[in-house]
Amino acid sequence: MSEVAVIGAGAWGTALAIQAARAGRSVVLWARTPARLASRENPRLPGFRLPDAVTITGDLPTAALVLLTVPLQYMRAVAARLPPGGPLVVCAKGMEAGTLGLPLDVLAAVQPGRPAAVLTGPNFAHEVAAGLPAATVVAAVAAAVREAAAAALGTPFFRIYGNDDPVGAQVGGAAKNVVAIAAGAVIGAGLGENARAAVVTRGLAELARLAVAMGGRADTIAGLSGLGDLMLTCAGTGSRNFSLGFALGRGERLDDVLRRRDSVTEGVATAPALVARAKEVGAELPICAIVAGVVTGQLTVPQAMDRLLSRPRKDE
Repeated sequence: MSEVAVIGAGAWGTALAIQAARAGRSVVLWARTPARLASRENPRLPGFRLPDAVTITGDLPTAALVLLTVPLQYMRAVAARLPPGGPLVVCAKGMEAGTLGLPLDVLAAVQPGRPAAVLTGPNFAHEVAAGLPAATVVAAVAAAVREAAAAALGTPFFRIYGNDDPVGAQVGGAAKNVVAIAAGAVIGAGLGENARAAVVTRGLAELARLAVAMGGRADTIAGLSGLGDLMLTCAGTGSRNFSLGFALGRGERLDDVLRRRDSVTEGVATAPALVARAKEVGAELPICAIVAGVVTGQLTVPQAMDRLLSRPRKDE
């Protein structure tokens, strides 16, 4: 049995497999089509060769620690097929369409009783693969699960912080993608850096409101899984969500933008689910609601901007 299994061979899964090997672990990387990695280089993460310590397989493996990196909207089907093994660490962000569940809610439904955590934070896959300095969060109620994940993946250049508020950490990871679409649209529409700063700051307030309403803590949103991730995702075109918003702000059609991509832009599916969940718990999310309107075709970007700017004034 390997020490670490990575389920999903996208850019992030490949980067985490490289990082686990860098941390000295034996790693098995599950790919839906292993032949695509025959050269040991992933087309979705070009320039990085998988180390010899990483075994590539098409069979779902068992391991002492299992990292789930498949996109959240597909995670339920994959997680339900996992063989017994060690704790599960979700490395995907978002809210499941239909059930409105966070990642750990999905795991609890298909792997009941199995220890689980979420890994989240401001991490671009190509920088982690390159070994550039980064920090991230492992959030779980059980300290032993947090410590196991940190021990398996942590190195001096990949600093892992524990957090005992998985709800807040998951909300931060989900909602920041939605805010990033809004930030990208602002820049794409030529509305300027002042407007982007306003959207990001007020978006952070929405993250905190939703986290608290769902039973998390506001101070979690002030950390790596909230503010840190929001800063990275709203900073430029290296972010899939920001770049999608940028394209929408320039007048491109959503379907056209998505058709050109071979990776998932998490905020598109998450936005309407997030707004529906916020309504259930009584949290007001005006920026996220505007984004949901845009990605579901109910609003154009100019209409969305007009709606935000015409909101009544109030104290911060």
